[in-house]
Amino acid sequence: MHSDTHSASGDDPASRVLRLDQIGFDAPAALLGRFGLQLQRVAPGAPIPGSFWGEREAGIIGSTVYARGDTPVHSLLHEAGHLIVLPPERRPDVHTDATDSIEEEDATCCLQIVLADELPGVGRERLMADMDAWGYTFRLGSARAWFEHDAGNARDFLKARGLPHA
Repeated sequence: MHSDTHSASGDDPASRVLRLDQIGFDAPAALLGRFGLQLQRVAPGAPIPGSFWGEREAGIIGSTVYARGDTPVHSLLHEAGHLIVLPPERRPDVHTDATDSIEEEDATCCLQIVLADELPGVGRERLMADMDAWGYTFRLGSARAWFEHDAGNARDFLKARGLPHA
């Protein structure tokens, strides 16, 4: 649902999205740990293992999410969300690309918005604005419109699996 076509500087709105260095790694690591995931910090400038989009985007391999300080918070939550929506027995097989299911992708987008409220200094409003700035695309034109008016199936998916959904 997104692509990394943005530069890290200039007037591009994507250059202003919240990055991990701005909120630290402790709270995201604790949040991921609640779901049986590990957050692995990658050295500045080093390639991020398991990154589907490359550059600054978070990566996933097994039950580990990889990120650098310049990784956008929305990317970390999105990739972690992919692992969270998967049954734990499927996680060991994940490397870079977690799903080809539209249902799981939608659930992941919904979950990343919900989980943003659990990170100090983030919250769903900021996360949805960052998703829009980064270039996520939704039928209704924005992450907020989708989340508020078109994410019923995603919420049902999450609810059925006992995951946060509201």
